[in-house]
Order: sequence, then C-alpha cells, then structure tokens
Amino acid sequence: MLVLMIFIGVIAEGAQTKITIRAKAKDAKFIGTTMGGALVVIKDTETGEVLTKGFTTGGTGNTQKIMVDPIRRGVPISDNTAAKFEATLDITEPKLVSIEVYSPYGQRQSMTKNTSQIWLIPGKDVIGEGIVVDVPGFAVAVLTPEANETLKLTGGKIKVPIRANVVMMCGCPITPNGIWDANKYEVKAIVKLNGVITDVVPLSFANKTSTFEGTLDVSKEGTYEAIVYSFDPVTGNSGVDKTTFWVGK
Repeated sequence: MLVLMIFIGVIAEGAQTKITIRAKAKDAKFIGTTMGGALVVIKDTETGEVLTKGFTTGGTGNTQKIMVDPIRRGVPISDNTAAKFEATLDITEPKLVSIEVYSPYGQRQSMTKNTSQIWLIPGKDVIGEGIVVDVPGFAVAVLTPEANETLKLTGGKIKVPIRANVVMMCGCPITPNGIWDANKYEVKAIVKLNGVITDVVPLSFANKTSTFEGTLDVSKEGTYEAIVYSFDPVTGNSGVDKTTFWVGK
C-alpha cells in the first residue's frame, strides 16, 4: 500500500517524459542543419497549448542504412549523426500531443507542414529513433530568370534561359544515375504571359549537380510567370517554385 501511495504521489506531481522527433524526407534522408532544420512544435491536442518547440539539428544520417540496406523490424535507420529534436515534458497523466513539423526551414519557398500525434505516458520516454515524421516533396528554387528581372526583345525576339535547383527535402543531391536519379524525374516550367498559360518548357539536367535548365522563346512583350515543378512518377514526390519577369522592347 505504501509503494502504491508513493507511486500515485509521484504521478500527481508530474513526471519528466522525454521525446525525440525526427523529420525524414520521403524517399530520402533526415532533414537537418544544412537545410535549416525542421521546426518542431509540440502541442496539447485538446487545448492547443504549445508545450515546447525547437529545431532538428544534425546531419542527414547514414545513406547505406537509410537508402540501401533492407528495412527490418526493430532495427532503426537513424544513427548518432541523424538530425533530431529532443524535448522533456512534465506531465501528470497520459496526454495526446500533436506534433507539427515545418521543413525544410532554410528553404521557405519549399517548406511544408506535416503532422503526427502520439499519447505520451508520464515517465515513459519516447527516445532512440523516436517519432519520425515523413516529409514528401522536392525543394525547388528558380535561379533564372531572377525575380522581377527586365529583359528586352532584340529583333522582335529573345531566348530566355530558365534554370532551377532541385534537391530532395533533406538537401540530398540529384544526378543522372545517382541514388536520386535525374533521369527519372520530370522537371518542367509552366509559363504564363499576362496570366494566360502559353508554354510548357522541359528542363533537363544542366551538367551540374541538382541543376536543371531549358530555354523559352519569347516574341511578345508583357509580364511573364515561370512556374517550375519537379515530379517523381514513382513516389509522387513533387515540388514547385515560381518567378516573374518582364519583357519589353
């Protein structure tokens, strides 16, 4: 009876409960410091109160373990190098928490919100591999034309280079025949003139890691928008970035 009373007293006063959160790019590795990390926000699901927040820090993890070795039950794919966010919560009873992950935080044009939920039990740590939140997509950044760039027609026409950087959400590189194979991804630019779609320009690997390029033939003045997307037909991963530019005489 005395032991039971002591146990009840400890629970009533609250128990330190550790939790580890990781953000993992779909079909790739963990999102860490090189991509600005993932912002993790842990909330009380019932009240919406923010219990803690912070960033995942660390590396992308071991490529062999994550991308090559067979996945086996009970065998973690993370190691000491894999980015994570660790927190300690003081709770007095089981609590359903919502985990919001905003990533990659260093590429805001590609940042998405992904969520998960878990019941936390006082004193029962969720550590080691912890909770792994899947983050689908590509991080796409248009390099040219630059935002609001002004170009001029020469002899009534101009060739406009469209160039973009495309990486996995963890920053993992894309190259022909690599682990993330440039030959298997569809990268295109949807072009609008004064708000109306006029062209779709294929972008091919530009002989530079994670870089794709194509050329738009322009013969009309106006405001142009280039919507560059990357799509993987196998996994469904997709990513988008946009730029606008002006063409005049």
